[in-house]
Amino acid sequence: MNILLLKPCWFIVIFALIIIAMSKSLDSDSSSSAPAVHIIYTEKPQEEEPETYHIRTLTAVLGSEDAAKEALLYSYKSAASGFSAKLTPEQVAQISKQPGVLQVVPSQTVQLHSGPNKLH
Repeated sequence: MNILLLKPCWFIVIFALIIIAMSKSLDSDSSSSAPAVHIIYTEKPQEEEPETYHIRTLTAVLGSEDAAKEALLYSYKSAASGFSAKLTPEQVAQISKQPGVLQVVPSQTVQLHSGPNKLH
């Protein structure tokens, strides 16, 4: 088989792989500023209800109480003090600097393995 006939095929394959890699890179760049769910750990509020405190903390970053209520997904009140909310990376940076905010972490879903066939 003539090696010169194979070179154009390899060029097409490599070119296609480069295009696919570039498109995936662009997709991840455009979604990096999209809101994602984060868990915000806070100090336990002393003189107000936890949800009121959480909304007030979010309002300081989002600019309005309505936006804060829309972004707030859940208020943790028992085992931990904090809340979960949909935030952009810029908002995460801002809320991390708010008084009473201890830590901000991305929410993660984990799948538990169960049964003998699921162990790895």
